Formats: sequence, structure tokens, C-alpha cells
Amino acid sequence: MATTDYYELLGASRDVSEGDLKKAYRKKAVKYHPDKNPGDAAAEAKFKEISEAYDVLKDADKRAAYDRYGHAAFKSGGMGNPGGGAGGGMGGHDPFDIFREAFGGRSSGGGGGGGIFDEFFGGGGGGGQSSGAAHGSDLRYDLEITLEEAAKGTEKEIRYRRPTECKKCTGSGAEPGSKKVTCSTCGGAGQVTSNRGFISFRQVCPGCQGAGQSIEKPCSDCRGEGRVMDSSTVKVRIPAGVSTGSKLRSAGKGEAGQMGGQAGDLYIIVHVTEHELFERHDNDIFCEVPIKFTLAALGGSINVPTLFGKGSLKIPAGTQTGTTFRLRDQGIPYLRGNNKGDLLIRVQVEVPTKLNGEQKAKLEEYAEACGDPANPVSESFVEKAKKFFR
Repeated sequence: MATTDYYELLGASRDVSEGDLKKAYRKKAVKYHPDKNPGDAAAEAKFKEISEAYDVLKDADKRAAYDRYGHAAFKSGGMGNPGGGAGGGMGGHDPFDIFREAFGGRSSGGGGGGGIFDEFFGGGGGGGQSSGAAHGSDLRYDLEITLEEAAKGTEKEIRYRRPTECKKCTGSGAEPGSKKVTCSTCGGAGQVTSNRGFISFRQVCPGCQGAGQSIEKPCSDCRGEGRVMDSSTVKVRIPAGVSTGSKLRSAGKGEAGQMGGQAGDLYIIVHVTEHELFERHDNDIFCEVPIKFTLAALGGSINVPTLFGKGSLKIPAGTQTGTTFRLRDQGIPYLRGNNKGDLLIRVQVEVPTKLNGEQKAKLEEYAEACGDPANPVSESFVEKAKKFFR
């Protein structure tokens, strides 16, 4: 097989038309034809190279493969051919071998994983055949829970759709009874090489996606992919103390891997819905509770709601609106440890809006006894406000 660029052999540009390609070939063929150069071995060899180049470039599919991968598109062993080396215009030597060795990669003739330069230039894994197994992708599921569930913990059963292993072919992608054959594009290497001058570029074989093998007869259920879309159900335990944005992982419940590859994981993202009574601040809970002005003045006890049931709160006599009380360990548990946050209750003193005659008379009597008509506001406030009226 010729190693000189096919276009260069024919004296044509890469965007040459089919008609001009034929003219270029005829011109070169006439020049180096054995009948015109009897006994000239060099001319005969040149004629064979020209014919080889034209046979490839005149075929649209072969030309497209050559434009993309160069001579490697038609090598049986490709980059992974045992003992073959990198190919191209360096006599089988890959000029980047020295860098791969320095950065932990592999040489063109050896095995092992790809190095940093393989990644930069589109290369794949080790030499020889690849299993073709591909790790399945991770999936995300957004789950809403209530504040009570976040405080106490809960268990949820979620249902979702994902690619699962095909039962008919057990993930192989091949119809039962059929077999896999060596990929004709890469010769089983899983890689192809494109030469640009003295540089060789490795790429995953487009024919087998790096597997080194192709399916003789694809499975009729999954059409050769080895996976089918199906519904899945999984139970998830939500620990007490989670908050919006908490991430839970269910191993192996993501997309099934290809060709027997490991399945991905399912990540459940928690969203705690807003509560009609409580407002969360980290692990503490805030709540506003209205109380009658008589209770605020005289004191007493009231029942208050908590995330864990009914609680009791003692109101001291003379409590003012906006006063905040703390109920210990009635908040959200910490994810790590046995501690809990607190419930903070801010009271709002309710002022009656409608009074009957008797109630109004009693209040007027109370106000007179307190001297309210003469001094309707607190003396401390009056003293502070005097400077604004000087």
C-alpha cells in the first residue's frame, strides 16, 4: 500500500471534482505506464501507486474515509495491529511515543492505557481489541417532600424511565444465536489513525465505536444497542434533617451500561416544600402565634403546634407583641449527630376589633384606672421623643 498522500500522487487538490480527478489520473497513468517505460521498475512501482490512489478516490465512500482517517482507514490492523506501530510517514514510528512514556501513556507498539497525548489527539484505550463496554450515564430525579418529612425522615418509592439491559440479548446487542465479527474498518483494533505529515492522530473507530468487533445480526428488540427503555421503581430512604438541595445516591440505578458495562447511578435531589405555618432557617424553625391581649397582660399557658405534635408554651404576664420564645429540640435534626434545632415562636398580641357595650365600658374603666387618657403611651417613649419636639 502506498504511503504517499493519494492526492499528492495524482497531483490533485483535496477538493478536486470527479471529472478533474479522472483527468489527473489519466495524465499520470500515461506518464508512468509500463508500456511506455519498459524495464523501468521505479516507473512500474509508481504506476501501481497511482492506480491504487485512483481506485480509492474515485469511490465516494472510500474517499470520505480516506479524507477523515488517511491510509489507516484501509489498514487491516490499524494502530493496534500487533507489531505494526503507528504507521504513516515515520517508518512505523509514532513521534509522540517519547511523550507518552514520560506522561504515563503507552507506546505505539505496547499495551496499557492511553496517555495524555492520546486524549488530546482523540485516541482511545489500550492496544488490541477493546471490549466495547461503556459505563452507563448517571440520572437525576427531583423529589419534593414536606417539612414534616424532612424533620422526621421518610421513605419514598419513585418511578422513572431509563435505559435498562435488553433481556433478549442480555446486553450484548446481538440476536441470540448470532455472533460478533472483527470490525472491517479497524481490523479489530478499536482505533483508526489519520496521518498529517509526520503526526499521527488516533481516533475511536467509527465503525465499531472502539469495540473492535461488530454485530453480525443486531438484536431485534434493542436494535443492537443492548439496552431498551423501561420503567423502573426504587425505594429511597430520606434521612431526617435533609434540606433543599440535599443529594441522595442510589448506586446502579442509572442508565444501564452498553455491552455489559457498569450501570450509572441515580441521584435524587431533594426539594422541601414551603410550609403554611413554619419557616425554616437552617435547623431552627420559626412560627408566629397570635395571643389575646388579656393573656399577654395576665399571663398563662397556651398550646402551640410543632413539627412533632402539640407543644405547650408559658406566656409571662405583660408579654409584648413580637416577643420570641424558644422551645428546645423542637426544630430540624442535624444530619450528623443526635442534636436538633429549636422552635422559635414569636407572639403577636391581638387587639379586638369589635367590642360590645359591656366590654367597652370595662376597658374604659381599666384605662381610667391606669391613667391612659392622660398619658396614652409609655413614659419611657415620651422621654425619648421629647428631643424631637424642642
